[in-house]
Amino acid sequence: MKESIDVMAHEVNLPELTFRGMFLGMILTGIFTASNVYLGLKVGLTFSSSIPAAVISMAILRMFANSNILENNMVQTQVSVAGTLSAVIFIIPGLLMSGYWTEFPLWQTFMICLCGGALGVLFTIPLRRVMVVHSDLTYPEGRAAAEILRAGSISHDSTTKEENTDNGIKEIGIGGILAAVVSLCTSGFRFFSGEISWAFSIGKAVFSATLGLSLALFGAGYLIGLAGGIAMLVGMFLAWGVFTPYFTTLLEPKTGMDLVAFATSVWSAKVRFIGTGTIGIAALWTLLTLMRPVISGMKELLHTNDIEKTTHRTDTDMSPRSMGILLILIIIGMIITIYSFIAAAGFTGSTLWCFTILGTVAVLIIGFLVAAACGYMAGLVGSSSSPISGIGLIGIIISSILILLVGTSQGIFADPMGKKFAIAFAIFITSLIFSTATISNDNLQDLKTGQLVGATPWKQQVALLIGCVFGAIIIAPILNLLYQAYGFVGAMPRAGMDTSQAMAAPQANLMTTIAQGIFNHNVDWTLIGLGVIVGIVVIIVDIFLKKMNPALTLPPLAVGMGIYLPPSADEPLVVGAVAAYFIHKYLKKRAEKKQVADVKKVVEQHERRGVLFASGLIVGESLMGVIVAVIIVMSVTTGGSGNPLALVGPGFAPTARILGFVVCVLAMLYFVRRVISSK
Repeated sequence: MKESIDVMAHEVNLPELTFRGMFLGMILTGIFTASNVYLGLKVGLTFSSSIPAAVISMAILRMFANSNILENNMVQTQVSVAGTLSAVIFIIPGLLMSGYWTEFPLWQTFMICLCGGALGVLFTIPLRRVMVVHSDLTYPEGRAAAEILRAGSISHDSTTKEENTDNGIKEIGIGGILAAVVSLCTSGFRFFSGEISWAFSIGKAVFSATLGLSLALFGAGYLIGLAGGIAMLVGMFLAWGVFTPYFTTLLEPKTGMDLVAFATSVWSAKVRFIGTGTIGIAALWTLLTLMRPVISGMKELLHTNDIEKTTHRTDTDMSPRSMGILLILIIIGMIITIYSFIAAAGFTGSTLWCFTILGTVAVLIIGFLVAAACGYMAGLVGSSSSPISGIGLIGIIISSILILLVGTSQGIFADPMGKKFAIAFAIFITSLIFSTATISNDNLQDLKTGQLVGATPWKQQVALLIGCVFGAIIIAPILNLLYQAYGFVGAMPRAGMDTSQAMAAPQANLMTTIAQGIFNHNVDWTLIGLGVIVGIVVIIVDIFLKKMNPALTLPPLAVGMGIYLPPSADEPLVVGAVAAYFIHKYLKKRAEKKQVADVKKVVEQHERRGVLFASGLIVGESLMGVIVAVIIVMSVTTGGSGNPLALVGPGFAPTARILGFVVCVLAMLYFVRRVISSK
């Protein structure tokens, strides 16, 4: 009989970073990255590939006798990076939309993804101890992935005896099937609507509300905690109860536009920029509060050689020497890539090197700042819900301002092509920054999963780098394939193409518009400034609350996310967080009333059931999202429909909204019942 192995021990002789795992990760990377690129360009959304990768990895590797939880964790780590890196599509298509590129140069696109992604991995290393080990951030998707890996590992090891093993797998399975079926009926068959919106007016002010019907987001909300949920609720109220109604009094709707569409357009064109300002100042404040522990963590890394004999395996990062070599290689790669981009525009001499140095330094400094901000946001609400495009907006604004100042001093705007180059260069630099941000947004989730399952951090960091390489290889040709097949809104590769089939790439369109506005001097800075003021007020309130009671907090970043994110994403997160609070309160009160011996243990047992079921909800919807995405890509690329699984037409929409709402409420009530059940 095989003995159970403690994977958290210092000495563990288990295969962790294996060739077969990396090969499986490479295959899954191709599938998930292609699906994410397509969906991101089509509708502006991507999905987290971490949990689906963990589930598929367990299903395949369990066929090998010596597979284990650590090896499965490495696969999901690699694949999650590649899937996340595809979010660079939220900015890089702007180079075509601005008319600067006519296609995606394979090697430059590859280098943008590789250098930016590797830099994101590098920056998360000193942040790991600060934000993962010595932090109370929840990392909902990281926790969910860990629970799934644990359950799968326990079930695979027939010699391990735990009373709740079967129940744990059962909770994940039921949650996964429930969410998968609902997701298929929503995004595939179109029987259910994914959201319900309505609006009314008081005078000229239009008030709108939206209910998001995502079970995965509800599950993530259950994991994030009450403080983050309440803060997002405050942001939602400011966005839809204050700012949107105010701006609707100043504007007129387009002909034929209903109240919901009018309010949404005002929020998108005006209020979202307020959210950007709030996120920006909140991110800066977060960085200031984290600066001391970050510096402390970096000092620990620099003294690794002195303490390596006493450092536990599960707390060992890449060595400073390896990090230094990696940083030098990344900088060299960035300099070559940026230099070639500028040289292609015809610049020489001091101007060429001035912009090269500016771009490299900007990526390094801004990249580190956004890495910390994104890591914090991912820990607060999860990678999928983190407003990464808001960070992209901040990046494009800062990059554009720097290039405007340097370009003016270099006199490049005397040439009519100078402005076109400046806009393109701002997008190019922001693409590198954005790659860094997206990886940081996801990597700390993976490192949290690793911490919970006993992974070796330095091996995870190597897997992250491997994921960046595979992702970078795949993204460029997929981008070119989709561009040549459908084109982008405002950028078609050939005359006479069907513009109705063009990829919207909404975030790239928005960021290109911002860059053009800055260089054309017509950006409304008032909105961003208003967001900064809102952020400062929230920071002051948060400080005041913590002084009154350390348990009270109003995370400023979460408030900014409540303003910036669409309500269909905010609302289920808030509902899940509030549900978790009241479930905890009820369980504690019931246990005290029954006078059980260990109230805390009983409550924790029930809440673990909730974590497992919530994890299942995330798994089910994520996996079904992958399956539906692959079907859509196959259909569209062969000349078929963009909705190949739809069984009903647009006329079914009113009924779909009712059915979606009823099913979502019933599913949530079932979730609560299972968590509090005594069985």
